[in-house]
Amino acid sequence: MLEERVRFGVIGLGMGRYHIERLLEAPHAEVRAICDLDQGRLERAGDQYAIAWRTSNYEDLLASPEIDAVVVALPNVLHAPVSIAALRAGKHVLCEKPMARNAAEAEQMLQAVSETGRLFMIHFNYRFTPAAAALHRYVEAGELGHVYHARSWWHRSRGIPNLGTWFTSKESAGGGPLIDLGVHRLDLALWLMGYPQATAVSGATYDLLGKALAAEQGREFTVEDMASVFVRFDNGATLVLEASWAENGERDEEMLTQVYGTKAGCLHRNTRGYEFEARIFRPEHGSYVSIAPQAYPRDLVSAQEHFAQCVLSGDTPSATAEQGLQVMRIIDAIYASAARGEEIRL
Repeated sequence: MLEERVRFGVIGLGMGRYHIERLLEAPHAEVRAICDLDQGRLERAGDQYAIAWRTSNYEDLLASPEIDAVVVALPNVLHAPVSIAALRAGKHVLCEKPMARNAAEAEQMLQAVSETGRLFMIHFNYRFTPAAAALHRYVEAGELGHVYHARSWWHRSRGIPNLGTWFTSKESAGGGPLIDLGVHRLDLALWLMGYPQATAVSGATYDLLGKALAAEQGREFTVEDMASVFVRFDNGATLVLEASWAENGERDEEMLTQVYGTKAGCLHRNTRGYEFEARIFRPEHGSYVSIAPQAYPRDLVSAQEHFAQCVLSGDTPSATAEQGLQVMRIIDAIYASAARGEEIRL
């Protein structure tokens, strides 16, 4: 029975506020310090969550023996340098998605993980939704049979985040909705497929709506607003992946991952906003049935609590650096395929 608490520092108070709330709910975590360059945001978060230690210099956290682990919730361009610095300072790292802007940065991060022996986890938090966690147990039990195809997407009809900021800069973000939203649905599909190795990628990206809107407002937009992808894997399986910030579609926001196996299929889908359903489809006693769980296992925990438990126990966390690197290699190949107009072999 774990009785200790992991002492966290949260670096970056945009998405970092979400992490603070989850950490405050986690039985085996506590938030000792917060960090942000925006002094107003720093003070507001500190007051709201009653956190006394506030700093604008993340190196203060890394130098302190009172911090065991950090959450890196910064713009994508800073994921690699800050995570590597934290690992080399002896801290465990929970890093926001995507792991980095590209595979080259992710490789440097993996090397730091290997050299320091610290724990590192990417915040692929959709694995920890009760619907996805329940489906994964079906997969692990072999109830889908041989998994041979999946489709996964996150569509927003009008949802470009903070137009003209780092989100819409290729240099700062590494990409648009593919690296922002699609990375979640790519990881979830791979996780439910058993994380096969990608061998070939064909992709297309578009910027028509985003670029037009940015031009109207005189703001920077150097990323895509939609991506469409086809991936082949070493076990013969395939995946269709889509992501968009802007499209003329039916729903404001739609998230779906569906996996097809020889014995059964499974579905993870948002029903309203960020509420999700899980379904299993399979033949049963001569009928074809749809199974929807009425309640989920009670032993499920948040990504933050899971990571804290791993720090205390020494267990390998979910969403490892190795998996993050695989995701980044696929994303790099998608952008390369879109630019060249041809399939990319990995």
